[in-house]
Amino acid sequence: MEKKLLQQPINIVKIVLFGPESTGKTTLSKQLARHYNTVWAPEYAREYLQKKWNNHRKTCEAKDLIPIAIGQMKLENKLAKKADRILICDTDLLETKVYSEEFYGFVDQDLNEAAKINNYDLYLLTYIDTPWEEDDLRDRPKQRLKMFTAFEEALQKNNKPYLLLKGNKEDRFKKAAETINTIIDSKENLYSFSNITQQ
Repeated sequence: MEKKLLQQPINIVKIVLFGPESTGKTTLSKQLARHYNTVWAPEYAREYLQKKWNNHRKTCEAKDLIPIAIGQMKLENKLAKKADRILICDTDLLETKVYSEEFYGFVDQDLNEAAKINNYDLYLLTYIDTPWEEDDLRDRPKQRLKMFTAFEEALQKNNKPYLLLKGNKEDRFKKAAETINTIIDSKENLYSFSNITQQ
């Protein structure tokens, strides 16, 4: 088992934005991080693949998935130590696993195991009722429903707690925040970076 794919233990609430391309995940990640005065972990794949596209005019290949997954977990573990009670994650390894299955028809064993082991308090599953925004990396505008179904099935198969978000930005944010507040209230002695720095 590749240890670089695993979470480091820390007592914070972890929320994952989960779903197909161009469904408002990054927008909501930023909103939630501002609201809770904490940090958010961006999608490492975008930085990695944008560099690949800029330098070589190549899109994602199967060989990129493990480096992307390792980069994502390194980023998550680093930012978890700078969070205040809650970390918002723009993606996780389960999402990488879904893409691996759907695009390449297989999943690396280490990636598969880590996606099951890593633990999050809530997945926010974003529906496809948002406008498609094209960029260098997005490439399946006509398969959004198929991809959404694959994401939801992955959550169900792996018994992950999730909340389906539909509608406009305000409705999504309100529904997400209400559920997150309940989770935070149920926890004790959550790690806070601001408390550490004030000591």
